This record gives sequence, structure tokens and C-alpha cells, in this order.
Amino acid sequence: MINQRINQLRDLMREQNIHAYLVPTADPHLSEYLPDHWKARKWLSGFTGSAGTLVVTADVAALWTDSRYWEQAEQQLAGSLIVLKKQGIDQEPADWLAAELPEQAKVAIAADMLSLAAKKRFQAAFGAKNIILDTQTDLLTIWHDRPPLPTAPVFAHKAEYVDESAAQKLARVRQFMQQKQADYHLISSLDDITWLTNLRGNDVPYNPVFLAYLLISADSAVLFTDVNKLGAAEKSILQQADIQWADYAGVGKALAAVSGCLLLDENKTAVATLINLPEDVEIIEHINPSSLFKAKKSATQIAHIRQAMRHDGAALCGFFAQLERELAEGKPLTEWDIGKMLTAHRSQQPHYISPSFNTIAGFCENGAQPHYAASEDSHKQLMGNGLLLIDSGAQYHDGTTDITRVMAIGTATEAECIDFTLVLKAHIALATAVFPANISGAVVDAICRAPLWQTQRDYGHGTGHGVGYCLNVHEFPATIAYRAAANPHNMMQVGQLISNEPALYRAGQYGIRIENLIVCQSVGTSEFGEFVGFETLTLCPIDTRLVKVDLLTAAERAWLNAYHVEVYEKLSPLVQGEALAWLRERTVMI
Repeated sequence: MINQRINQLRDLMREQNIHAYLVPTADPHLSEYLPDHWKARKWLSGFTGSAGTLVVTADVAALWTDSRYWEQAEQQLAGSLIVLKKQGIDQEPADWLAAELPEQAKVAIAADMLSLAAKKRFQAAFGAKNIILDTQTDLLTIWHDRPPLPTAPVFAHKAEYVDESAAQKLARVRQFMQQKQADYHLISSLDDITWLTNLRGNDVPYNPVFLAYLLISADSAVLFTDVNKLGAAEKSILQQADIQWADYAGVGKALAAVSGCLLLDENKTAVATLINLPEDVEIIEHINPSSLFKAKKSATQIAHIRQAMRHDGAALCGFFAQLERELAEGKPLTEWDIGKMLTAHRSQQPHYISPSFNTIAGFCENGAQPHYAASEDSHKQLMGNGLLLIDSGAQYHDGTTDITRVMAIGTATEAECIDFTLVLKAHIALATAVFPANISGAVVDAICRAPLWQTQRDYGHGTGHGVGYCLNVHEFPATIAYRAAANPHNMMQVGQLISNEPALYRAGQYGIRIENLIVCQSVGTSEFGEFVGFETLTLCPIDTRLVKVDLLTAAERAWLNAYHVEVYEKLSPLVQGEALAWLRERTVMI
């Protein structure tokens, strides 16, 4: 089927005189996770990972993806015409095309899946050979059963968990516009829009967002969305902020009437969105101010998140107690069962909305794929000896959770316990780190990796990503990753909610990752300036049965024991029966 689709695409490319066709993982809002309507790369390649770019020429079809997905991509691309390109090792798509294509070749890409920033990068790479970037030719007409746009209703974020009105947020954005001397500001990114309006949606699985644009001027604001999704309560919230609403497709016509200066984020705005923008409008390129505002959680929001963590931790106690009991009873369980069991326990907690991402449950060699996804048709049974990695999370009205734990099925080996303990040491290094405020996340990453680097171990992905407040589980711009491009907005600041998830993967054997969510807090000011550190918010025992205690320093052992005391004190009032017994057993001091 995949080869047939690639060949159909090539036939159309020949008809249209297209030398290469680019299919990124993107929608008109440049989202990380997409509505089904824009999953063209998945449809054409069969690769299901959340990141990747497909490039098809007359002779070569190649898929670029990052290290999280290399093993998965090799498996899913096997037998197809598509070869794997490893992002960070192989030439990037733009440079590869510039090298492979002849002078004045034509490269096509859908304008609604290409950001303004990416367009500039491709044009810069293509310039020496005068390669044409064509954003007008639509080759996705071969996708005959393409899903329609989502129609899920919009809902209001519960008022008791909103500490700033949409009008107040809008005022902050307008103040920023004034500083930048912008007459208008266009927001295309969905999580920015949901944050600013205090509305939520279900248009993207696991991300409580809805398809929309928001166009703001000094005295008006218009939300472009499917107005049929808005109920009376949601319209009332918009009216209180003096935000009008209009049809989703109307944003192009509205932009045609814009004049003066338009503020936008070129990384989050699609070429197709601005097709009608007058040529004399000056574009002011800057990260969306709302992205910066929402990255720093208020004290009130952090208090709510702490409560969400307690309820999530209680659900996890029930889940792990059930899992260990059923395994001990010999009940046949699979990786696929894990997600269903977790959802069953979390859905009983107050203010639950949905999972925050598709549960990753990888047993033995499957755990070595950082973003492995079991399915109903393809999964591994939990039997014999091996490590089980479980990465899961949930959306609650009072917070978003993301946690990874590893447990042994059967008996763990000495090597597995040593690797687990070294990952734990890295986790503790970040959890206890103190450093100057406004320092780059790339620098902080080295603090975490030091215990692994000292033993010549490492992992390919970043150590931490920003997390939203009842929003996307991956929230830009906060990042702890030394490989990430330099970013003036990625500085560690008080209020940032971020993950702490060092790891170690042994291909074909097992994967280990220990993840908690942490919040950046001030630890004091000295003559050398303000210093910050992290408060761990996630509440769930770390499996001490896998810990080689003799590899821990006294300080690391004290941290682990203190963490388990806190976990027990905060979760024990919320659980009972086998969940309480499990919690008590897993928080015994070592």
C-alpha cells in the first residue's frame, strides 16, 4: 500500500514537472501533534512517529526523523521504497535536496504545512542552484479518503482553576504589541490561543486545543474558528474579554484588510495563512508573547498543579498495585493493556479530562524505543524476565501530568540495576541542582548528564521539555537539551514547569527512563545574583528494588528517602486497600 502511494505521487510529480515533493509533520498551526486531516506524512510513509519529514524524488524516497524514532522508523519502513535518514547525523532535507537536484529544479510542498521560517531556510539552501520552491501545487489530491476537519465542541477551562481572565491576558499581549510598535498581532499556534481565551477543545488527541486563529489589534480581537463548536458559556467568556468570533476560514479575508505592522511568530505561522496579506504590511517577527507568558506558571497555578499531582499519584498507586497483583496471579497481560488500565484509574480522579499523550509501555527491547507505541494488533506480553518502561500522563483541569517509571517483570539483572541506578543519579543531579537564574537550558542539561557521562553512557533525546497548565504536554520554549539550537527564550526562569527525564537505552535489550515534573523556583539572592533550583512535583515511588544502593552517595540516598517520605505523606490519605499497601511497601527507606 505504501509503495503504491509513493508511486502514485511520483506519477503526479511527473505530470506536474515536480522534481521533489516534501511532506513535513505539520498543519497550518505548526502543531507538534496533528488532527487526522493533516497526517499526510503518516499516510504516505506508514511511519507513525510524531516527528519526521518525508522527501520524495523521482529516484529516492527518504524519511528524516530524530533519535527517539530511529528504531521504530526502521521497523515501520521495512519493505517500503522509503529509506531512513537520521536527523542530526545525515544531511538535513534542504541541504540534501540542494545537493541532489539539478539547476532550476522544482520542489513542491503544501503551503498549509510550511512555516514562514522554514520557507526562508529552504530558499536559502536552494538559492545557489536557483531551485524553485513551489507552494501552490497540491499533490495530496491522491489522498482520496482524507479525513475532514475535526468538529469536537470547545469547552471552558473550569473557572476555579483560572487565575487570570482572558481580558487580562489580552491586555498583557497588547502591552507587548505596543512595545514592538505593532498594529496587529496574529496568533496561529493553538495552545497560545487556548491559553489566552481560557477555552479548551478536543480537536487534537491528548492536547486540549481547538482549531483557530486569533487576530488582535489595539481595540479589537477576533477568534476565527468553527463557530458551531462554541456554546453559550464559551461565547460568554469571549464576550467578557471583548473577543468577537468568526468562521475559521475567514482569517485570510481579515488579513487582506490589515495595514501597518503585523506581529507574528514565523515558526508558528504557515505560508498559506498569509497568502492574502498586502505586500506593504511590515512583518515584525518575534516569538508569540503568549508563549513566554504561559511558560511561567503563577503561584496559584503551581498550587493547583501540586493538587493534580496528588490525584495523579493516587491513581498510579492503584494502577501499580493492580498490575503487580495480576502479574503475581499469572494473569496474561500485555503492553496494550497498560494504557487501558492507567486510564481506568485516572478517570476516577477529580477534574480528569483525558490522557495527555498516548501511553508508552515498552517491555524488554521495546523499551529501548523512546516513543514506542503498542497497539491492539502489535504488542508484547509481559512474561519472563525484563524491564517494563511506562511513560504516561493525564490532562486535568488543575494541571497536566507526565511521568515515567520502570519496573522489573521477573528478576532484574545486575547490568539492568547498574544502569537504572546511574539514570537515577542523573535524575537526582538535576532535581538538586542550583544555578544562576536565566541560564540556558543547554548548560543545565550537562549537570544532569554528568553521572552518565562519567561512565561513558548517554541518551539521544533532551532531558526536559516544558509542560502546559491543562495544555500541551510539550510546551515551547522551555527545553533542557544541549543539542537544541541556541534560543534566547530558553532560559531557566522561576515558574517554568519542565520535565526531568534522563534515560539510557540499550537497543534490542531494554530502556530506562525516570521522569518527574519539576518547577523552577528561586532559592535566594546573593552578591552574585539570583539563584534558582527545582521543586519536584510528581508524586510516585521510584522502584528501589532496581537500585544499587552502594552506587549512591550519602546525599543521593538521602534525597531518595526524603522523596519517598513526601510521596507517602501526600498520597496515603487519598488511597486505601491494596493501593495503600503498595504505597507503604514502595516507600520504605533504603
